[in-house]
Amino acid sequence: MSFDTVSVIGLGYIGLPTAAAFAAARKRVIGVDVTASIVDTINRGEIHIVEPDLDVAVRDAVAGGFLRASLKPEHADAYLIAVPTPFKGDHQPDLAYIEAAAKALAPVLQKGDLVVLESTSPVGATEQLAQWLADARPDLSFPQQAGEAADVNVAHCPERVLPGQVMRELIENDRVIGGMTPRCSQRAAELYKSFVRGQCIVTNARTAEMCKLTENAFRDVNIAFANELSMICDTLGINVWELVGLANRHPRVNILQPGPGVGGHCIAVDPWFIVDSAPEQARLIRTAREVNNGKPGWVMDKIDAAIKEAKAAGKQDKDLKIAVFGLAFKPDIDDLRESPALGIAVELAQRHPGPVLAVEPHIQALPSKLSSPNVVLSDLSTASREADIAVLLVDHKPFKEHAMPAHMKIVDTKGIWT
Repeated sequence: MSFDTVSVIGLGYIGLPTAAAFAAARKRVIGVDVTASIVDTINRGEIHIVEPDLDVAVRDAVAGGFLRASLKPEHADAYLIAVPTPFKGDHQPDLAYIEAAAKALAPVLQKGDLVVLESTSPVGATEQLAQWLADARPDLSFPQQAGEAADVNVAHCPERVLPGQVMRELIENDRVIGGMTPRCSQRAAELYKSFVRGQCIVTNARTAEMCKLTENAFRDVNIAFANELSMICDTLGINVWELVGLANRHPRVNILQPGPGVGGHCIAVDPWFIVDSAPEQARLIRTAREVNNGKPGWVMDKIDAAIKEAKAAGKQDKDLKIAVFGLAFKPDIDDLRESPALGIAVELAQRHPGPVLAVEPHIQALPSKLSSPNVVLSDLSTASREADIAVLLVDHKPFKEHAMPAHMKIVDTKGIWT
């Protein structure tokens, strides 16, 4: 069967660009989100997130009649689930959003439909999704019951895009597609080939789930090495930035740049899914997570030392202005999810009684976590002029191009002002 109509459940950082990509391929796309303001914004041809080229893609898709948004699922030939998969408790996967999406779309499913889970998920989540659908629709057969003869096909196809380059990478990157049966894989590959120029590589659902987790755990381990190295170098009085540059001159060495921790909706979360599924074996992956989770505390120690030095020079807490430069989880985007920079800023605001200037050029208002009387959203020029201590947390382009006053006490976690 052909895929004339596609429904995308969840219109966030991945769902909306994916919906726009299908619409650009002249598929009729129904985007579904539980937030009325998001639905209204998209139906006006506007966007609620910052992502290069997405505004134009959505505007053209809506104007051309290929994309519209709704609060409830409607029938389509294929459904893509792109909802959050956070963790709960002791880093255990929380599949509540996937379950809610399954129960919401189940009533509109028909024989011949395809359901694809795009959300990054622990191994076995696609099978669980199929079971939730089967429980809600006993009149239809699903792959775990009927194999190749299932009425509804179910597959997993995780996104693997970089914020800030999502629209390009959605189209150009290879996709790993894992169906619950070979037929499910084949149909899902046919769907994605409508706009993906990269290869659509077919495997099974469990391997596809593990592939995305493996990619992000690999990156997490490498970042942990750099972060741990930065703390060792600080203890030994060595400039880590110079050291990394020298070591990377080796033809087979490529050490990453250290920072204040690891953030985002993937790298800071996904490795825990592996640890949860195989806790006895995932020792290195767990340790890397612990190293990266501990880095913000080390940064706070550096800020405390700078405060102590300023107070020794005669500054009082209530008069001591501290500016934090960057709140996003990576450079040149507005995404604050799981951001170590935001976490550091929040802790600083809670502990420091004096003024805190937050500089984040990609947002218009401070997040609720930073809604404190002593915190203000400031611009780069004002913060550089007024602050006694500068804490560089994100290497946004404007920060790289800015020279700080010579007298400024700087805590630089990215090595651009030191």
